[in-house]
Amino acid sequence: MSISLYEASIATSIQTLDGVSSVLSKARTHFESENQDLDAVAACRLTDDMLGFGFQIVSVVHHSLGSIKGIYSGEFRPPEGPYELSWQAAEQQINDAREALSQYTQSDVNAQTGKRVEFVLGEQRIPFTSENFVLSFSHPNLFFHATTAYDLLRMRGVPLSKRDFMGPMRIAS
Repeated sequence: MSISLYEASIATSIQTLDGVSSVLSKARTHFESENQDLDAVAACRLTDDMLGFGFQIVSVVHHSLGSIKGIYSGEFRPPEGPYELSWQAAEQQINDAREALSQYTQSDVNAQTGKRVEFVLGEQRIPFTSENFVLSFSHPNLFFHATTAYDLLRMRGVPLSKRDFMGPMRIAS
């Protein structure tokens, strides 16, 4: 079985964004039922020397929508701030990224297979092919930041499960 760049990049990113959206929705319901300030929750972090919830959401968007933009442009850089988001802005960024990704066509994305993509960090440039960029760099980061956002909400008492995190699976019909 072969897997297309579209399935590896867009379809997997949309599944992850749908999972994050579900987690945010359940968290909103939970926090509102407990009269907790959503924006205070959006500022939480695991530890003082780690970037907070807002950065996790920015990074989820960056490693989903931003990664496909990086494939098209041939260059990918770390996300730029601001990293502090209101709860509403976090939800909006996830929804906007999902909508933007749904506009890409399979044929256009698959035409990017084998294209060179460089991760640029200061003066350092790390070369990838588009598929290796997605599979070995961008998606591991996407999953890390989605998991960290999930964990921050679980730490705050939101009743979430792995099923919420996973989003809609792509099952055989």
